[in-house]
Amino acid sequence: MKRLIEIIENFKGKKIGVIGDVMLDHFMWGDVERISPEAPVPVVLVTKESFIPGGAANTASNIAALGGEVFLVGAVGFDFAGKQLISELEKRKINTNGLLIEKGRDTIQKIRVVARGQQLARVDKERIKDLYSRQEKKAVNFIAPRVKNWDCLVISDYNKGFITKKLNQSIIKLARRYGKPIVGDTKPERALYFKNVTLLSPNTKEAIAMAGTSNIREAGRMIQKRLNCSVLIKRGAEGMILFEKNKIIKLSTKAKEVFDVVGAGDTVAAVVSLALASGANLNQAAVIANHAAGIVVGKIGTATVSLEELKKDLEANGPKN
Repeated sequence: MKRLIEIIENFKGKKIGVIGDVMLDHFMWGDVERISPEAPVPVVLVTKESFIPGGAANTASNIAALGGEVFLVGAVGFDFAGKQLISELEKRKINTNGLLIEKGRDTIQKIRVVARGQQLARVDKERIKDLYSRQEKKAVNFIAPRVKNWDCLVISDYNKGFITKKLNQSIIKLARRYGKPIVGDTKPERALYFKNVTLLSPNTKEAIAMAGTSNIREAGRMIQKRLNCSVLIKRGAEGMILFEKNKIIKLSTKAKEVFDVVGAGDTVAAVVSLALASGANLNQAAVIANHAAGIVVGKIGTATVSLEELKKDLEANGPKN
């Protein structure tokens, strides 16, 4: 416990590069008092709206909320949503100099309608578009001179076009050159892009799809071997399983009510990166991230966790000295 608290207290000021698909989470909050006469759907009277960084930008927000210094690399459109996202990132003191602002690209939006604490609908606005070669070069040119000063990198790939095979291989090569840990989060069909990262963190469904087996232990071992990396499988209410070298470590969660799983995977990537940057081993990083995920799923909407919340939860529910 003492060591875990020491690691958390070292989060402040750690420099983390976050590269990936950024998006804007738009929440419409309201109440329902009647059913529409036009169709059997609820009529939501919107009382407020909120805009929150999502995807890789949510990972960046979680890092910033825990005291880290974030350098975000991604792409937004030359549109209202892009301006709104950049504004929200700047409020959180996140370095946005690595964002490519492009005409012809739509900023990805996830619009959620929430009434009385329940999500009623989600509307996605996106047009998936891979980076052009010149855009890949811009991203690499931003990362290359800075990576040696970063303490860790996170590659957050939602399969929306920013993380191309060529870009990902360039990032991994740069990070390994300077001995920087890399935390990867991706979709099954793009897993091979992530060979040689330090840690890959799929959820159960993704891990099964990546490995082609429903046996979670076999899946973890297969991914570990194929991608030459450690693997942290996120299992929701069942906790996590870490596959590191010849070890399999099961991490359970303390039973609690789950309100919303939106962005929980981003929180895990953020906390693991900060922990590794602060001198934690993979087991310690996974334990801390497991507690952070347990906190954030108890909140409604795309949320972050604070240092005080994390310390308090570890002290109450974490391993004893």
